[in-house]
Amino acid sequence: MNDPSPSRHADLAALALRVREHIVRMSADGGCFIGASLSCADILVYLYTRVLDVTPATAADPGRDYFFLSKGHDVPALYGVLAELGFIPRERLANHLKPSDHIYWHPNRAVPGVEFHSGSLGHLLSVAIGVALDIKLRGGKNRVFVLLGDGELDEGSVWEACLVAQAYGLDNLVAIVDRNEFQANVATEDLLPLEPLDEKFRAFGWSVSTCDGHDFSSLEAALGPVPPEPERPTAIIARTVRGKGLPSIERKANRWFVSFSRAEVEALLAELHGGGPAEVTSEARIVR
Repeated sequence: MNDPSPSRHADLAALALRVREHIVRMSADGGCFIGASLSCADILVYLYTRVLDVTPATAADPGRDYFFLSKGHDVPALYGVLAELGFIPRERLANHLKPSDHIYWHPNRAVPGVEFHSGSLGHLLSVAIGVALDIKLRGGKNRVFVLLGDGELDEGSVWEACLVAQAYGLDNLVAIVDRNEFQANVATEDLLPLEPLDEKFRAFGWSVSTCDGHDFSSLEAALGPVPPEPERPTAIIARTVRGKGLPSIERKANRWFVSFSRAEVEALLAELHGGGPAEVTSEARIVR
């Protein structure tokens, strides 16, 4: 399943670019959480094309691999991947935030490919543990992956779940942390420091690795054979850049949730394709 050839990585880069285009388009007409969606786009592209054993045809197969987006506000990235890989029609993304569809700010199981509702942070690692344990009890070989936000790790429920996963030896469980170093409109280390994050997971009995969440070779090395250590859950800390692909908004604390004008979206799409930095003046909105 894992092919390290440059041509395959070029294909992944092209797919990730298309996913980012979808994210940017969803930042208009009501907006979206653009910064964190852009930071995890490469992770999702790699998971769905090189790691997860799931396709539109097997999305309901009990032997499939499971993916849970715990940081549910990043769902534009997941929508983009699902659309590009045939789980949903690309045209459906134009329904974002329309009352006639379920394509909105957080995942909904009514959208094909979405395994579970999320939005309230800190919950889906526990859900993933339940599924992973069920697989173990049934003697299955499928795996469970969950993507967490770094700010989400402030939730005590995450660390309670870490204890349970280790206690049951869930080596079929992989938690990936999108470590973009921001939560909402503040840097994580300014609000509630997380480092040394790798040592925290190790202290809870997990197998831990780090990678560059925007480099497919680095992702390949981290997401190789699972489990790297039998009877231990796996944590992968993916170092990322919030707003990746758009230098005009990268690492800007106030560009986490935005609602851009159509003209601004077109300028951002041009920037995404190598044009100069877009000038965007729309105020970032705070959604509570």
